[in-house]
Amino acid sequence: MIELVGFDGDDTLWHSEGYYQEAHAEFEQIVGRYVDLGNLRLHDRLLATERRNIKLFGYGAKGMTLSLLEAAIEITGSRISAADLHRIIGIGKRVLSHPVVLLAGIREAIEAVAAHRKIVLITKGDLFHQEQKVASCGLADLFHRIEIVSEKDERAYRRVLGEFGVGADRFAMIGNSLRSDIAPVVELGGWGVYMPYHVTWAHEADTDFAATSPRVVQVQGAGGIAAAIDELGLRAAA
Repeated sequence: MIELVGFDGDDTLWHSEGYYQEAHAEFEQIVGRYVDLGNLRLHDRLLATERRNIKLFGYGAKGMTLSLLEAAIEITGSRISAADLHRIIGIGKRVLSHPVVLLAGIREAIEAVAAHRKIVLITKGDLFHQEQKVASCGLADLFHRIEIVSEKDERAYRRVLGEFGVGADRFAMIGNSLRSDIAPVVELGGWGVYMPYHVTWAHEADTDFAATSPRVVQVQGAGGIAAAIDELGLRAAA
């Protein structure tokens, strides 16, 4: 049976990636004043910079902003003006202050799961920003615990499971990222509910893990979450 259910935050409970996509589009407009974007492979170069900096800056809008500044200086050969660098800082500030908008039906889905099982929110990113989103989302009181982690890997999930005293075979994680939300949990022997979002950061999409795993149920929206958990419970008991 499934005793503990984890929920991801960004793009599972509330909208997030769209704000980052808008930030990247505005960044392109700024950099495009200095260089020809046609042959620049800007997306690849920016992704490489962000990946290189994750170990230093972590995930989230602050790390993205620093990566945008670094990439802008490198791509323009240091020709970018102080005014445009200031505009890039403004882009980051807007991402940090975006409103928290819940996905349709997510409160009802959480309440349905919480009626029968313990639930925990497990989200990664900048601590201050994630705390702000959790405080603003109006869902915090539904969870038995809220975990904000720097990385979602087997070690992080193992720690959470240890604190709850629950084996991985009795834990299911719900999220939009196969790489971060589903694969590490399944590797530990747990279960996953994969709810893809309409847009995914390339870093999170970079995985060989298949959603067709028998330990995973895919749903198209929050309305399918409770039934998916019930299905995984049957599989776990078989």
